[in-house]
Amino acid sequence: MTKAHTEIMSVQNARVKDWAQLLERRGRDKQGKYLIEGYHLVEEALRAGARVETIVYSLEKGAPTGWDELKQAASPVEWVGVSQAVLAKCSDTQTPQGVLAIVARPQLGMDELLAGEHDLVVVLDGVQDPGNLGTIIRSADAVGAKAVVLGRGTVDLYNPKTIRSTMGSMYHLPILEADLSLLLPRARERGVRLVTTSLQAERSCYDTDLRQPTWLILGNEGKGVSPEVAAQSDVQVIIPMQGKAESLNVAMAATVLLFEASRQRLL
Repeated sequence: MTKAHTEIMSVQNARVKDWAQLLERRGRDKQGKYLIEGYHLVEEALRAGARVETIVYSLEKGAPTGWDELKQAASPVEWVGVSQAVLAKCSDTQTPQGVLAIVARPQLGMDELLAGEHDLVVVLDGVQDPGNLGTIIRSADAVGAKAVVLGRGTVDLYNPKTIRSTMGSMYHLPILEADLSLLLPRARERGVRLVTTSLQAERSCYDTDLRQPTWLILGNEGKGVSPEVAAQSDVQVIIPMQGKAESLNVAMAATVLLFEASRQRLL
């Protein structure tokens, strides 16, 4: 693969303005692309075969070294050297790491999800905190879940804060947005058991068989699973707590349920 030698120094450059727009959801939706920052995330994207279009690096620090094998494995990628001012304009961090990438968003829909394996899937109904979403994706990745589904009202996966919090796990399993009112009934038709969490539930997650094809549905940080989605579930469970805390953070709850499902399957 030939490395491009394009250089951009001015923050007024039209391409720089397009890249900066990717820091906002409106710009990402308009362009069908998103921005990742940092050596680890860019490396993970290249290794996973993500649709990396452009790698932007600091002329002051130089192009990343040691990526020759990754460059050959990936589809042709444009390399652009830029000034520190350009990097700062395209970053939402105080100290840019010196490399970022422009990536085309993947196109994955309900049909592709339902056509594949749907043994263990996490479904999120209105989770709004980027850190929570990132942690849930990492936990799903850790237990080998088949996918993560983002229902309406859930924070944008491509929010820079969400991307950073996934620590690269977003490239290890399918993640898609879907209308849960349409998706969940179709999943049940294919033999999936829909499990939601509720503080009013009487059934413990530890007494629930999670070995069969199961989709774990978790809701908004303050309101929980919406009534419309809860009505479609097959069983509601609670995570027993012996202490005085009223509830767990949604990311912690998802992690407990995912590892309980993993424990049951391993045994």
